[in-house]
Amino acid sequence: MTLKEKFDAWDKENPEVYDLFCKFTLQAAGRGHKRLSAWMIVNRIRWETAVVTVGNDYKVSNDFIALYARKFMKDHPQYNGFFSIKTMKRD
Repeated sequence: MTLKEKFDAWDKENPEVYDLFCKFTLQAAGRGHKRLSAWMIVNRIRWETAVVTVGNDYKVSNDFIALYARKFMKDHPQYNGFFSIKTMKRD
């Protein structure tokens, strides 16, 4: 499987992670941030689900972080450029 296929499967099985990614990103944008690190958002998801709440904590692969950033900016084009992205290597 390619990285994109692995991500799509993970994302389909764990839609709450993307929901949190969007929630925390929009929260940061609402506080005036023009750019932010997708790593910061994912680490907040890890913190919130492992420490703050009771329930599932998500073991989000670092390999998926750039794909979450791309998905967010595709779904929210008004935030295009919010995350700095590089060209990805093909599998």
